[in-house]
Amino acid sequence: MLSEVFSSLAPLRVTSSASVPSVDIVYIAQRMLAKTEFRNHLNKTFYRKEWENLMSNIIEIVDFQAPELDVYARFTEAQLLHINEPEQGIFIAESPKVIERALDAGCIPVSILMERKHIETQGADIIKRCGKVPIFTAEFDVLTRLTGFKLTRGMLCAMYRPKLPGVKEICENARRIAILENVENPTNVGAIFRSAAALNMDAVLLTSGCSDPLYRRAVRVSMGTVFQIPWTFINALNLNMDGKLFAEENDIAKGAGISRMDIEEAVWPGQGIRLLRSMGFKTAAMALGEDCININDPNLLSEDKLAIILGTEGDGLSTDTIENCDYTVCIPMSHGVDSLNVAAASAVAFWQIGQILD
Repeated sequence: MLSEVFSSLAPLRVTSSASVPSVDIVYIAQRMLAKTEFRNHLNKTFYRKEWENLMSNIIEIVDFQAPELDVYARFTEAQLLHINEPEQGIFIAESPKVIERALDAGCIPVSILMERKHIETQGADIIKRCGKVPIFTAEFDVLTRLTGFKLTRGMLCAMYRPKLPGVKEICENARRIAILENVENPTNVGAIFRSAAALNMDAVLLTSGCSDPLYRRAVRVSMGTVFQIPWTFINALNLNMDGKLFAEENDIAKGAGISRMDIEEAVWPGQGIRLLRSMGFKTAAMALGEDCININDPNLLSEDKLAIILGTEGDGLSTDTIENCDYTVCIPMSHGVDSLNVAAASAVAFWQIGQILD
């Protein structure tokens, strides 16, 4: 240790003018080192006690059928979504990076499922951030049998779903937004979110027919970017944030024999596009057509506020949506190819329209 080395050295004194007293350099160094060592000792003692308190939350898995493990092993995405109704449901974040981004966004953890070897390595910081939540643990093979798949980096975290904002709230200060119409594949939804976050989109809106961005696969494919870019569903409640009025309208609709699906179909594209226009947005439908313009058209790029709309896998956008939009936009193709996968097309479109021409 450095203190032992210092103590073995003969004192070295530096003397200057008569007005300045001699300075014992070794003595000062020893005192400074002693203070540092004492401070480190206190820190280690504090963090050791803190860590021991956190370790009391660790629960070794001995019963695969324990109800606390249902959210990881047996509940479907739909069950997780509705588990706490009328309160917000639960979603599962997978991998340390995704969990960290969810925590950064303010998501509240419920419990953690973790491979034992990660407790004091890559999972240590997450455990500290999650506080006094249960941490279920076992070896990798046991967790694979429990969940039915190999965990990405050996870690899952159940979290409460955040409350979704209204459409006006997330679009008010935005200039470029993406709208997904009935994109049902969670892999595509996750990939689109990752591109939107990376390529200058300010927000993402989804119609009610889309896969939920907080489904486990969508979250994983997005690498947690679903927590980094504002998003919400375009539905009756999020278009009209007056919950009482929405409830009254819903009751009237039920009394008239109108289904919730009928209500949501009436919301998009009509009400949704009207709201966007009232906020100053021009709308661009990604679709093939005789009157479509190139994605790099200067008129398109010079729009101050633009919403780019992408359609479902296979069928693309509905005719009604295309007819309601200000532009129909396409990506030039070669070798006889007429279209791209919606996730690939989104990346090209976001990169292009993200370059705003002033």
